Amino acid sequence: MYKIIFFNPRSGKYNHALPLSILQIAASIEGVYEYVIVDGNLEKDPWIKIRNYILSGEYKYFASTVMPGPQLKQAITITKKIKREYPKIINIWGGYFASNHHRTVIDSGYVDYIVYGPGDYAFVRLLYAIENNLEIRNIENLIYKNNFEIIKNKKSEIPDQNLLKPLPLEKLNDFYSIEKYIGKTFLGERTIAYHSSMGCPFTCSFCGIVPIFEAHWQAKSAENIYKDIKYLKGKYKIDAVIFFDNNFFVSEKRVREFSELMMNEGINWWGEGRIDTMNKFSDSTLVLLQKAGCKMIFFGAESGNDELLKNINKGGKQTGELIKKFAANMKNFNIIPEYSFILGLPADTDEKVEQQIDYDINFIKEIKKINPDTEIIIHVFSPVPTENSSLLNQSKELGFFYPKNLEEWLEPAWEKFDTHRNPLTPWLTKKMIKKIHNFEIVLNGYSPTISDYKLSKFQLNVIKWLASIRYKNNLFNFPYEIKLLQKFWLRYRKPEFEGFYTE
Repeated sequence: MYKIIFFNPRSGKYNHALPLSILQIAASIEGVYEYVIVDGNLEKDPWIKIRNYILSGEYKYFASTVMPGPQLKQAITITKKIKREYPKIINIWGGYFASNHHRTVIDSGYVDYIVYGPGDYAFVRLLYAIENNLEIRNIENLIYKNNFEIIKNKKSEIPDQNLLKPLPLEKLNDFYSIEKYIGKTFLGERTIAYHSSMGCPFTCSFCGIVPIFEAHWQAKSAENIYKDIKYLKGKYKIDAVIFFDNNFFVSEKRVREFSELMMNEGINWWGEGRIDTMNKFSDSTLVLLQKAGCKMIFFGAESGNDELLKNINKGGKQTGELIKKFAANMKNFNIIPEYSFILGLPADTDEKVEQQIDYDINFIKEIKKINPDTEIIIHVFSPVPTENSSLLNQSKELGFFYPKNLEEWLEPAWEKFDTHRNPLTPWLTKKMIKKIHNFEIVLNGYSPTISDYKLSKFQLNVIKWLASIRYKNNLFNFPYEIKLLQKFWLRYRKPEFEGFYTE
């Protein structure tokens, strides 16, 4: 029986989080098929290790998770090399990029199969079918080519997260010490990543998970999350957790039960939620969250403009007024709201695009006045391939297009596109992009993120004083002095695409 190489491509210069997506799939074949794990974040040149495994003759399958952005570079380069030099190896991709751009991926000629959406059952069934020369057309969540036709099999429901096998952390430890995935952050001395749910019950037009999960959500029970974290605390001495869920706070009941269990554990944590969902939580639940170690919650505010919120299909009951009200309310519970905004959304005219940007710059300043502790994350809008969404159709009508092949995605401009730094959208002029980035530079100087704890009090006071002159007087053009200080003196860490500062 042939073995599998699981590959986690490099996701960032500083990102050494547990490869949760790889571990999730590895768990599904634990005890059935043998495998190895190669983590591009911890290898100077992962190709050397991958090639040595292939040369042993024991491996037939190369399985890579592929997220948009930095992971693409290694995933494309190595997968293409494998197919060219070792054509009998079967290449399988999963992850958001592979799922959302499946036509481009399959047409490349060097990816044989895509597991789109949950792969907990699809992956093991695919291996069994190939090993036993069986039909694959009934394997759910599978995309492949039959001659020249792209076949997209039926999509499955998200599996019950409570019935899945535990992550094979001890097996990962055979390849890379778990210590490498535990780091000091603003949350604690020993922080680890964890995933407790899949999907999200909303259909925002700008979100990459919508085409995959289609407004479905499944989660582990509060008791099972608690058991896992207790295990991590006992085994690895962790004192903080980053929940990588797309929407951790869907159920108040689950969150409340979890918080009650965590009350005396001394674990700090961070997660993602929705403003309109958590605005319905009782005050007693919010108090409980804070007492149970919740330090910061990420929220997709997106815009203070109600017309834009409707246009991007934010769903729910989120409005500009609610965003402000919620920021004010969070001050009462000592939990930091981390608000993410999307600037540069499409409009019919240049004037309207610029008006939208100006509106949200002023709105962000208003939020900071209401609750100065609010963390602000700014993204430049990048279209998401949600088929037939009004936002994607509008983007295409205004001249936007995706690369026609995988090699184009290797170009630096497209790598920056997926990290929301360079949108490549026709309606945004260079002047508009510069306005957004200049405001972000000044804002990050005036109100640096609390998550970058390496910054000294002296550094913070200097940069805040310098930036306050610009911030208070709306002088955002040419902030070179702040930019230079952030780059060379503060070595400023942007959590939106670099994650929390970690040691």
